[in-house]
Amino acid sequence: MVETTPWLVVGLGNPGKEYARNRHNVGFMVAELLAGRVGARLSRHRRAAAETAEGHLGPGGPKLVLAKPLTFMNLSGGPVASLAQFYKIPIERIVAVHDELDIDYGRLRVKQGGGEGGHNGLRSMSRSLGGKDYLRVRFGIGRPPGRQDPADYVLSDFSTTERKELEFLVDQAADLVEALVVRGLEWTQNQYHST
Repeated sequence: MVETTPWLVVGLGNPGKEYARNRHNVGFMVAELLAGRVGARLSRHRRAAAETAEGHLGPGGPKLVLAKPLTFMNLSGGPVASLAQFYKIPIERIVAVHDELDIDYGRLRVKQGGGEGGHNGLRSMSRSLGGKDYLRVRFGIGRPPGRQDPADYVLSDFSTTERKELEFLVDQAADLVEALVVRGLEWTQNQYHST
C-alpha cells in the first residue's frame, strides 16, 4: 500500500548568501542535498514563505516535501505551519533538520519531541505548530571555543578543519532523514546513536 500523506522535511537556516556556509545553516545544506537525491529543485512556494521541492524516495516510496523557510531562523515556524496546513501533514510527520550546540561536531542524533535547547528555530516551530511532537535530526556542531558567544559561533562559518568532513556529514545526515522516513525512529536511533 502506497502512503498518501507526505513527510515535511524542513532544513533550518537563514536566507541570504552571507549566511550560506554558517554552522546555523547546516539544515539548509541537508535539504538541498535531499532535493538533488529525489531529482527536484527547490523553488519558491506559492503559498508559504519557503522554498520547497517535492519527490519520492525511490519508485513508489514515501513522498517528501523538502523545505527551506525564507524567514530568518527565529521566525521559521510560520512558513512550516503554512506548509503543514497546505499539504495536510500531521506534526508527527514533520522532520526538522538543525544544528545542535550540545552535540559534538561530527555526531548526528534524532529524537521526537522534547525541549528546544535554546534553539530559536525550534522554539518558533513549536509555537507555530502548537506542539513539540515533530521529529528532530540534530547535527552536532559542538560548543564554541573559549568564551565565544554561542550566538556568534552559530553564525560563523565552519572551520577549515570542519569543512574537510562537512560534505560527508551532510551526506550522512541526509541518509539519516531517509532512514527515519522509511524505517522509523527506533531503527534510526539504534543505527545512528551507536557512533
